[in-house]
Amino acid sequence: MLFQIKSYLKFLWHSKNEHAVHSPFVFNLLTKCFYDRKPKPEYSILREYRNSLLRNKNYVEVTDFGAGSKVFKSNKRQIAQIAQTAGISPKRAKLLFRITKYFQPDTILEIGTSLGLATSAHSLGNQNAKITTLEGCHETAAIAKNQLQKINCNNIEFQVTEFDNYLHSENLKSKIFNLIYFDGNHQKQATLDYFELLLPTITNDSVWILDDIHWSAEMEEVWEIIKKHPKVTVTIDTFQWGLVFFRREQPKEHFIIRA
Repeated sequence: MLFQIKSYLKFLWHSKNEHAVHSPFVFNLLTKCFYDRKPKPEYSILREYRNSLLRNKNYVEVTDFGAGSKVFKSNKRQIAQIAQTAGISPKRAKLLFRITKYFQPDTILEIGTSLGLATSAHSLGNQNAKITTLEGCHETAAIAKNQLQKINCNNIEFQVTEFDNYLHSENLKSKIFNLIYFDGNHQKQATLDYFELLLPTITNDSVWILDDIHWSAEMEEVWEIIKKHPKVTVTIDTFQWGLVFFRREQPKEHFIIRA
């Protein structure tokens, strides 16, 4: 916790808003998406989705995977508690919805379904997208699938699998993902492995979102490595998330933005 507080204070010191951004691409993203304060009818659906989980006092057997998805442990947890502590926040769900709606990605990969809070934001943001979501825990995946069907999010393919198994078994060179949301493993080597494995799926317009880039010193190291990668041109650090772009026409720039 102390590490995160120090990281956040450092973030606040260096962060800017749209007035300090000279890149038209990033400026438009901030003004038309990040800072869009207009009410959206989908927000009420996202809110009710969350509330339905917070009202659920049932317990499920949750499987947590460790490094490289090889080590795991199981424990009983209340669904409401998972939604409260492990799920995406209401503010971030709205932002994720706006990002998906802004870029309109045809294909989305989500690494880490949990209870489907972020999945619902993707689906509502573009109901024509094909969404593939990965989850290692059968019980939470089943709850997410059931809840998402209730709000007519029917464009989602669930893969209940260890992340490593999926990424190594799929022929990723034949796939394109316009948006990838990384929220399944907050360990350095696993995140870097996923990054490298998924690089063949990028296009010039791909958007990658990495969750919890300031979670630990290791995750901050991951973020610095990714920023320096030769295929990465633009990055945006919002503290909670790191957004990565591969636009060849863009000069290499890194932004720290209050979102």
